[in-house]
Amino acid sequence: MNRFDWLSEYLAKLQDEHVLVRHGSAVALPPAHTLEIDAEDWGRAAQEAQRFGCRWAGTWGDEQDGRFIIHCCLEFAGDYLILKTDIGIDSPVLPSHTPFYPAADRPERHLADLFGVAFADSPDSRPWIRHQAWPEDSFPLRSDFPVAGQPPEITPADAEYPFHKVKGSGVYEIPVGPVHAGIIEPGHFRFNAVGEEVLSLEQHLGYVHKGIEKIAVGRDAEGLVRLAGRCSGDSTVAHAWAACQAFEQAARFRPPSRALELRAIMCERERVANHLGDIGAICNDVGFAFAQYQCARLREDWQRRSAELFGHRFMMDGVVPGGVSTDLDTAAIATLLADHDALRAETDPLFDLLQDTPSLEDRLLGTGRLTRETAQSLGCTGYVAKASGLGFDVRRDNPYPPYDRHPIDIPTLEAGDVMARVQVRMREIVISLGWMDRLLTQLSDGPAREPIHRRGPGEGVGFVEGWRGEILAYVRLDDGGKVARYFPRDPSWHTWPALERIVLGNIVPDFPVCNKSVNGSYSGHDL
Repeated sequence: MNRFDWLSEYLAKLQDEHVLVRHGSAVALPPAHTLEIDAEDWGRAAQEAQRFGCRWAGTWGDEQDGRFIIHCCLEFAGDYLILKTDIGIDSPVLPSHTPFYPAADRPERHLADLFGVAFADSPDSRPWIRHQAWPEDSFPLRSDFPVAGQPPEITPADAEYPFHKVKGSGVYEIPVGPVHAGIIEPGHFRFNAVGEEVLSLEQHLGYVHKGIEKIAVGRDAEGLVRLAGRCSGDSTVAHAWAACQAFEQAARFRPPSRALELRAIMCERERVANHLGDIGAICNDVGFAFAQYQCARLREDWQRRSAELFGHRFMMDGVVPGGVSTDLDTAAIATLLADHDALRAETDPLFDLLQDTPSLEDRLLGTGRLTRETAQSLGCTGYVAKASGLGFDVRRDNPYPPYDRHPIDIPTLEAGDVMARVQVRMREIVISLGWMDRLLTQLSDGPAREPIHRRGPGEGVGFVEGWRGEILAYVRLDDGGKVARYFPRDPSWHTWPALERIVLGNIVPDFPVCNKSVNGSYSGHDL
């Protein structure tokens, strides 16, 4: 039986039993299952996975011993399968997954720009992340590329990106960005419209590419996690936790229970803070400033408490290898429980108001609808997917400590519009508050951090449900325990393309509220 036949039977069993089973030596990256396949079967594997209903969750490359190791992460019914193959560096060509998974388009182009891997039958071979910052025949993630690069004195303007054209009577283009008013990060949006109706939207991102994957190489555990916490500042806890999970798996280390519980408290606090900010901003985009004032006030109080008890408004560097940097004493726990009661008292009437204000409903109901089928094809997770009927949540469907011992409810709606995405955020705030109450009253005894003695070699993956959705992290350690490869994948990689679909048929003035209802992270995308 060749490897592809094995994969076919593996996925058939997955479909029949609705569960992934461990098969011999296939398990190598807990909590994911791994399967090595031949390079020529890479595309057929995606075809089979798509046929059986797997969600495509990411791809990344790694250079080892003069060859490229390519990974692809799939999810089905809460279980993860990582496909692996290897190809030569001299002629790195693979079949594309994009014909079967639209979600693979931009990640494959990212891989092509940074590693030089060509995808033979990809429907889109345009560069994605390069932006003229390095020559076409240079690839920054290869080992022979210097960390500082070889920048010219002046980087050429990336003015010739070949956006798709829409032709027809009355069709006109609207370029927006990459520089925007206010403080948001750069991204280009190219609209084609007739009158006020949007016919198409195409994005171009990558303007704040930071070289995260490159500069992670050679770091120790502490340096890696500090870097991970800066992939996307509003998700600093979730990204740091995912990196810790991957590193700790690679080092075969399990943090103490209390540390994992405190990580979860911080991650839920991050969720509440960002949902409050988004709800207010969405309302403000349609002129309902009252909600913006209230949510901004509540979020500010919440973040000041985070600074007081966890050392930073965003709790940056609160998650560290082996645990957390700050423990909670009895007085701090009592303070948090009182804060939860106070926030509930404020948000209960506010959320009732937001769901029963005709002028707000007029702007949000039916606006920016994302169908379940489109959300599924793009691999969306988080509130974007939950508002369109897809309830996947790592905390419930592949629970990691402490969610395995303290289950959490997951809200799901069907409308798929801006209002549904607001309502999911509201419900997640309420659920998180109640869940934190229960956990805080039964925190485990013991240390909040323990040293990691075994450092390498090894590899591991981490999966964390951040406030935007599923975050993935892969870490490979060298013989000395230093990072040889780090790959983080923010949920924004899957929700940014959804925005292009959400705005179709809507009017141009509704783009800001559609955009804010998705709120993809520029920084989390522009690694």
